[in-house]
Parts: sequence; C-alpha cells; structure tokens
Amino acid sequence: MNSIGLVVILLFYLVLLFFIAHWAEKKENLKWTNNAYVYAFSLAVYCTAWTYYGSIGVAAKSGLNYLPIYIGPVIIIPAWIIILRKIIRISKVNTISSIADFISLRYGNSRFLGALVTLVSLAAILPYIALQLKAISETFHVVTETKENSFVLFDTTTYVAVALALFSSYYGTRYVDASEKRKGIITAVALESLLKLIFFLVIGIYVTYFVFDGFEDIYQKASVLEGFHQKNSIGGLEQGMNWFFLCMVSLFAIFLLPRQFHVSIVENNREKHIKTAIWLFPLYLLLFNLFVFPIAWGGNVLFEDTETNADTYSLLIPQLFQNKTLTVLVFLGGFSAAISMIVVSSISLSTMLSNNILIPYTFLGRLKDEEQDVNNKKIVNIRKVGIFILIILSYFIYRFLALDYSLFSIGLVAFVIIAQLAPSFFGALFWKRGSRLGAIWGIIIGFLVCCYTLLIPYVTGISNTNNQFVTEGLFSIDILKPLALFGLDYLSPISHSFFWSMMFNVLTYFSVSLSFKGNYRERNYAEMYVDIDKYSTNHENAFVWKGTAYISDIEKVLVKFLGQERTQRALQLFSTKYNLDKKQELADARLIKFAENLLSGHIGTASSRILISSVVKEEKITLPEVLKILEESNQTIITNKKLIETSNALQKTTSELQLANKNLQLKDLQKDEFLDTVTHELRTPITAIRAASEILIEDEELPEDLKKQFLQNIISESDRLSRLIDKILDLEKFESGKQKLNIQEHDLVETIQKTIVPLQQLIKNKGIQLFFENNKTIKLRFDEDRMIQVVTNLISNAIKFCPDYNGLITIIILDKYNYYEIAVMDNGKGVNPNDFDNIFDKFYQSNNQNIKKPVGSGLGLAICKQIIELHKGKIWAQNNNGQGACFTFTLLKNDSL
Repeated sequence: MNSIGLVVILLFYLVLLFFIAHWAEKKENLKWTNNAYVYAFSLAVYCTAWTYYGSIGVAAKSGLNYLPIYIGPVIIIPAWIIILRKIIRISKVNTISSIADFISLRYGNSRFLGALVTLVSLAAILPYIALQLKAISETFHVVTETKENSFVLFDTTTYVAVALALFSSYYGTRYVDASEKRKGIITAVALESLLKLIFFLVIGIYVTYFVFDGFEDIYQKASVLEGFHQKNSIGGLEQGMNWFFLCMVSLFAIFLLPRQFHVSIVENNREKHIKTAIWLFPLYLLLFNLFVFPIAWGGNVLFEDTETNADTYSLLIPQLFQNKTLTVLVFLGGFSAAISMIVVSSISLSTMLSNNILIPYTFLGRLKDEEQDVNNKKIVNIRKVGIFILIILSYFIYRFLALDYSLFSIGLVAFVIIAQLAPSFFGALFWKRGSRLGAIWGIIIGFLVCCYTLLIPYVTGISNTNNQFVTEGLFSIDILKPLALFGLDYLSPISHSFFWSMMFNVLTYFSVSLSFKGNYRERNYAEMYVDIDKYSTNHENAFVWKGTAYISDIEKVLVKFLGQERTQRALQLFSTKYNLDKKQELADARLIKFAENLLSGHIGTASSRILISSVVKEEKITLPEVLKILEESNQTIITNKKLIETSNALQKTTSELQLANKNLQLKDLQKDEFLDTVTHELRTPITAIRAASEILIEDEELPEDLKKQFLQNIISESDRLSRLIDKILDLEKFESGKQKLNIQEHDLVETIQKTIVPLQQLIKNKGIQLFFENNKTIKLRFDEDRMIQVVTNLISNAIKFCPDYNGLITIIILDKYNYYEIAVMDNGKGVNPNDFDNIFDKFYQSNNQNIKKPVGSGLGLAICKQIIELHKGKIWAQNNNGQGACFTFTLLKNDSL
C-alpha cells in the first residue's frame, strides 16, 4: 500500500478518535461512557505496541518467555478487590491525581519525594513512549514497503507525534483540577482497547485457520525447526528464577506505571466497577495471548530462511498473501495500542511534572499573587506545554537512542525502573513505620543500582565485546560486573537488575525507616493510609494540626484558585457538615485539611501544603502528641459511629412507633365502623321481627297465608340473627384461644362435595357454573365442621362477586411437597392488590364501604383465617391472570403434622 493512502487512513482514524472523545465529553453522564465495561477496557492500556508486536517477536525468538509479562498482573488481580479499592479510597479522600502525589502525601507531603518519584517516572516512561513511536514508524514502513527516512520532515512518525501531542494537550487539559474525570480520553482509550483486541484476534484466526490448518498444523511444522523444544519450555531452576522475577516486575507495573495508576485510580467513578474489571481484564489478556504463539511460530515457518524482524510477523504474513485489507487492519490495531499508551502516559506525566516539579519549585510564588482566571490559564498552559514537550522529547529519544533496541527490551527496562517505587508505594499502604527518608533513599539507591546493572550496559552496548565495563566490571573487578554482580551470572539482564536493585531498595527503605523516625505529618498520614476504612468518612477529623489560622486568610488563598463562588459553596458545605458557627474566625485542623484537599487537584498535594502553610502559623507537634490525638480522634469517630447507629435505631423505632400508632388509629376507626356495621346488622333482623310481631298482634283478621308469611319472616330473621351472633362468638373464641378443634381423619374431596350440596340452589339461581373434579381420595386430619365453614365462606364470597352472566367458580386441589393447596377461584371483579395484606382482618369490610355497605358482617374471612391457622396452614388472596379473585389455603399432609 502506498504511503499517502495509509496516511489518509490514519488521519481518518485520528479524526474518529477526536469525535469519540468530544462526544464522550459532552455526554459524560451517558451510560455508554460511565460504566464498568469502559473502565475495564481502559485498563487494557497496559497492552501497548510492545504487547501487540513485541510479544510475537519474543515468542518467535525465545518461545514462552513472553508469558510472565501477563502472568504477573493475572496473579495479583484477584487481590484488587482489597488493594485497588484501598488505593481508590485513599486517593478520593485526599484528591490525589497521580502516583507522585500518592507517595509524597503518605510520607508527610514531601515536595522532594514527589519530585523524585516524578523524575524516576520520566526516566522510565519517556523511552517507553519512544518505543511506541518506534513501533508506529517500523510498522508504517512495513505496510507501505518503504524505507525509513533519516530526515525529520520526511518521517511520517514526526507528524503522528505532533498530532498526538496536540490531541493529548487539548483533551488532557480540559480541567484545571487534575483529579477531574476525563470521560473523552477514557472512552477513546476503551474503544481503542476493544479495536486492537478485535484486530489481533482477526489476524490470529487468519494465520491459524486460513494460512495454516489449525493449531496442530502450526505445531507440527514448527516443531521441526531448530531449537523449538528448548525454547518452548520453562527450563530448569535458573530459567524458573527468571520467570519469577519477570512476573514480579509485571505485577508491580500494573500498579505503578503512571498510565495504569491514572486509568485505574484517578479515572475510577465507582468502586463497584472493580468487580467487573477483576474478571474482564484477565479475560482480555487471555484472549490477547491466545494467538501469540501461532502467529510467532507460523511466521518462523513462513520466513525460516529470511532475516525478518519477528516483531512484525502479524503484518508480514497477510502481506505475504497479498491481503492488504487485513494488513491495514492489523496496523491500525498496533497504532491504537501505541497511541492510547502515549496519550494517557503523557497526560499523567504532565500532571506529575507540573504538580511536583514546575509549580512547587518555580511557579508557586507567582501563582499566589494572581487572580483565579490568570492562575487557571497558567496551570492549564503549563500542562499543555508539558504534554507537548514530553511527546516531542520521546520522539527525539526514538530517533537518536531507541532505534537499535527491540520493543520488548525497552519495555522491560521501563518496568524495572518504575519498580523502584514499589517498596515506598506498598509500604505506604500496609506499614505505618515507613518514613520519608526511608522512601527517598530506597528509591535513590534502587535507581542507582538499576542504572549500574542495566541502563549503563544498555546505553554503552550490552552485547559489545569491546565494552570493558560490561565484560570486566568497574575498575576491572570481576565481582562488580554489571551483568553478573557479586558472581550472580545465571539471570537474564532484566531479572538480574531487578533482583539487585529491589534488594538494595527494600533493605534501604526498611533500615532507614527503622533507624530514623518520621515527623508527625508522616505518622499522621501513615495512620490515615493504612486504616483508610476507619477514616474515610471523617478524614478531616483524623488530620493532626496545631497552630493559629484564620478562616479569612484561608478563604483568600482558595479564591485565588477556585474562584469566589466555588470557595463560598465549599466553605458552606464544610460548615454544614461539621455544624460550625458562621461567625467563627479561627480555623481548626479540619479546615486546614479541607483547604489542602481543595487545592490538591489544581497544584498538587505538596504545593497545596506550602500554600496553606504560608498563611497560617503552625506549631510543631511531638510524635507522642500525634498518637494521643489520633487515639482521641479514633475514639471520637467510634463514638460518632455509635451515636449514628443509635440515632438510626431510634429513627427506626420512632418510625415503627408512628406506624403502629397510625395502625392503632386506623384499627380504632375500623373498630367504630365495625361496631356500627354489627349494630346495624343486629338491628335489622330485630326490627324486622318486631315489625312482623306487631302486625300479627294488632291485626287479628289477617288472612292465614299472610300470617304464615310473617311468621316465616320472623323465623328467617331469627336464624340470621343467630348466625351473626354465632360468628361473633366464634371469632371471640378463636382470638381468645378457647376454641377447640375436633381433629379426625377425613376425605378432603368428600368434605368439599358436602359443602357444595347446600349451596347448589343458590349457585343455580344466579346462573353460575361450578367446576370441581377430583376423583382422588385425599385423607387428611382436620375438623370437618370447621373446614366446611371455611369452604362455605369462600364459595359464598365467590357467588357474591361473580358476574350476573356467565359466572364461573373453580375449585382445585394441588399436591405439594408436604401439604395440599386448595384454591377457590371466580371470574368476578377481583381484589384490590393494596388490600391483599388486610383482607382477612375482621375490620376489612368497613374500610371499603365509602360508597355502599357490602352485604354481610365482614367476619367470614377473619374466621377462615383463624380456622386455617389453627390447622397450621396458611390462607391468602390473589387475583387470577385473567379476571377474578383466587382464595387459597393449605392443609398439611398427615406425615407432616
């Protein structure tokens, strides 16, 4: 493919990324940009061009040695749920925006330590960015089948670097507060991670199943190549040690690389997103490595007799078979892997550079005297220029230093350098005695050993036989050979350097920390870091500070960076949180910490401390005082927690009492209405009996047929009165526990059939069809009279609420595990779902009589419930799927009683 066509494709791809980033920034609350999957895919910025191309090169040359770089992260990922969550909480509480801020704040807000971490990160990452540019350049010339041009202006990579610098400068500095979430960048990175995986899987499938005939075919053809079996085995103890150290290097890198810290910590929106990341990210790495071996050894088979760069096999294989489309897609995948790393790394490095070197050491005095708008513009411009310079500087490293080294070797060197931050980083999380001096000297000693055993040999020529320093050692002392220090000669250069640098680093960190106690700030932050779960909700209370400070002075400083409106809003929220008097003039430790946090995102933790310290008078505090204050603070937090729990319990109890009182009032009202209903029901038959009796007494000449009718009415109303009184007495007996059941074994089906017989005429009169068909004998133990009473009541209710036409009542019996369910269903209007819980209450009817009093006393269902519960069963109401109500009760089987 010609160069112009590929450049056009690259420009179109970059425009697409600009559009995605712009869209995501505008739609920052959209579910497509703020979710766990975008977070998890953004973590795949770990897979750079080194992964995309370099892994294939290593697999082709030395077999399985590419695997430790992925095994390390996978080993530690299950612990993310604890470690990563802890780091995220610490960072959010303290408004941390970079790994330099994270480490420096833990060790007493040390400006020098922050600068040191930044310099080490620059030493590690700038060559790493150069590596990505090298990959873009080499693969561009492979796809276009052109040679590299030594003149800068004719080098395509020059324009790619400039474009990436402009893109990163624009979208990476949209916010003055570095701790703000950059939805545009992260969404674009997540998309690139997905695309590079898809393109890599596509080339893997193509090579495995179209160029070759599957994995077995590649293995058989590759196994006859020279050195195949030796390369594709772990080997003995020596090789196992190399694997172990490489796994440790990559394990540290997943936490310590500035780009990984940025995407996993700074850009984390919700802690729960970690739960998705701990399975999706390892799956991503697994899929990425699925076809590394087939592509690598398939390339070895195809290009056996040629001197070909194995890193580019994924491009050369489709190119060999004239598949230009696939070649371009693979190139775009590698391009995505490179630029996502460049963009995120340059943003994080620029933040570290500005907040830990440029602002605290040069610009802070001038920023203090400017207005907010001027300060914001200066801070943003510092970061923009920083990003641009870092990428351009990396480009020149690529042009003049990195051309002679493989992608894999440069990447591993970066990993070893950044690993020097590991003791101070993990010590910050888990060891309270770790001190600022211990961290500083540990990093310095570790970095110097790394330079001696790795960087100097690499720069001077690690394989150069004329290099006396490498072959004979410093001052020609044999045990000082940089690649075989103290006689350790069986490790690879990377493992060798990692072992010695980390050993000296760790020993220095621990010995210095134990020998020299840190100051009160160090111990203060040690407590807050290690026990973050204890202090996360009240972290200002755990901050130790003594001195004199005026709120007005602190406010003036905040206004310089936050503006009047945001400052006033922040202070108002602070006063509300701690219930402070608005007329209060003196600031306490809590406000000092709050103010430092507000400034940290803008100028870094070290600069915020310097700025606040300039307007307050701080007194020194002894270490015992710190521990005493922390203990008191801890007790206060515990007390507050107990008070909150007690308050919540009281609120819950109060709510329950209010609900109970409301229910009692409702019951009282229902009781009055119920008594009114019962009185009405009692008065009605009594009135009818009295009226009929008076007529019979006063009118002696009544015809015999009328006398019989009046006498029949008296008997009927007397029976009605008797039934009502019986129901009231039954209910009283059930509720008082006086009612005894006559439990015997009966056939449930026969009992239901007995119940239906006296109701047949009533059913027929209303034109209702009743369906009950059960030829099975069901022997259960129950009180038959009371069960007839229940079924009669339920069928009577069904008759009452069936429609006037086409009424249907269905009775079914369902055999369950240790009980039977008996359901009586009708096709009437059904029951209001809001009444399911209280329909069996004896006052229920009165609660539903706003328009018209229903027929009956409303005691039937209450009695049914009492009867069923005495039989150790349950009864409930629900609506049918179609129309009508369904009343269901259960009876235990004999062997379950």
